[in-house]
Amino acid sequence: PVCDAEVSLPPGGVGQLTPDWLAVSRAGAAAGCDLCADGAAAGQCLTCGVRLCPFCCRAHRRQKKTASHAVTELENTKDCSQPGKPLLCPSHPTEELRLFCEQCDQPVCQECVLGRHRQHPYDFTSNVIHRHGDALRKLLKNSQQHMDTLENVLSQIDNMGSAVRSRAEAVATEICLFASGYVRAIEEHRDRLLKQLEDLKVQKENLLHLQKAQLQQLLLDMRTGVEFTEHLLMSGSDLEILITKGVVSSRLTKLNSVSYSTHPSVDDRIQFSPQERAGRCCGYEVFGAVLNKVVDPARCTLHGEDLHSARQNQRTGFILLCNDTTGERMRQGGEAVRVTITHKDKRNCAVKPTVCDNGDGTYCISYSPEEPGLYAVCVCVKGQHVQGSPFTLMVKHKFREHQGVFHCCTFCSSGGQKAARCACGGTMPGGYQGCGHGHKGHPGCHHWSCCGQVKESSECLAGPPSDTSLRGLLRTVAL
Repeated sequence: PVCDAEVSLPPGGVGQLTPDWLAVSRAGAAAGCDLCADGAAAGQCLTCGVRLCPFCCRAHRRQKKTASHAVTELENTKDCSQPGKPLLCPSHPTEELRLFCEQCDQPVCQECVLGRHRQHPYDFTSNVIHRHGDALRKLLKNSQQHMDTLENVLSQIDNMGSAVRSRAEAVATEICLFASGYVRAIEEHRDRLLKQLEDLKVQKENLLHLQKAQLQQLLLDMRTGVEFTEHLLMSGSDLEILITKGVVSSRLTKLNSVSYSTHPSVDDRIQFSPQERAGRCCGYEVFGAVLNKVVDPARCTLHGEDLHSARQNQRTGFILLCNDTTGERMRQGGEAVRVTITHKDKRNCAVKPTVCDNGDGTYCISYSPEEPGLYAVCVCVKGQHVQGSPFTLMVKHKFREHQGVFHCCTFCSSGGQKAARCACGGTMPGGYQGCGHGHKGHPGCHHWSCCGQVKESSECLAGPPSDTSLRGLLRTVAL
């Protein structure tokens, strides 16, 4: 039961399992004398294997028949290679096991060899013990090597377990230090945000108080002027009204000319953005910012190469960049942007633009005009024109493709035809009507035969060709 190994039960049952003779002999070592059965066994005869008490040991040596037997003390028989007591055959209890059947791989007696082990190869146990003992010793050596390896692995596992525990404790300390530092950084960032929010609230309240005081004073002045004028018109005589008219008119005119905003000077747009990067605090990167920027339409700008020009039926556009009252760029979208594009000559002709909020303070305005001509473009934020609005947009006719050939000269492209012409105006001697390398009118580089443009991706500038020039041009192109 020590190793929990599975053992197949023989057909004869438990009785046919291989007994542990060594354990049996050790267990019988404390038994009594085999001869007299009175005294305790103190020695053992190595020749006949009987256990003897001290008296029988002396008698065993005196008898002529057993005088040559070697008798040793019982405790010394543990390390002796000779068997303590003869092992008898289980099938033939009177016969001693002295032979070994190689085919059945088990010790047998003489009766077994003559019976069911007949014709099996066998030999005396003393002759085969060395071969089988060497095989056992080899297996024992391999097992001992595995034991050493297993003990080494177990030692490494114990050491690794200690290392893991030590490392886990060190990392736990690092985590606690990091977390405590992070908590301090977040708390400090929280206090800073709350103070910023309080300062912003006080600033907005002060601006509102100032605006309120100014408007209250203006209202008081107007009420005084209105009451005085009403009293003058209702109670004053004609002469009194005419005399006082100049002072009252001047006062009311001055009051009416005072400019004031019809809206509160500030709004309640105070937002908290938890995803906003807020830099570093106590060595840790923190997030969250109070957004208090207010867009200023007068500081918003328009950008784009096609801001003032466009092509018919070609989609184009420009970018609106929103800034706050200090001129700093807004970092969030959501503004009310309105864009109108109307034809200056045709009342019912307008272009419907598309406004795309990029979410970072920029807006892409795209459009596709169907009619050429001058357009008026208005870009408003919060109902107010931005910087540069309104502006004039020139929509040109759709891109005119070249009808000629982009060549070096008509002489080469036409294969030397004299009648081939070119829009560059170059001519050659000898009756050639087109251009050639280095001759009069040749631009000195590749150019279009239809309009003389030297840029390959340019727009054709030639008008509808006449019949004569068309024939020459088409001929050049075909060649």
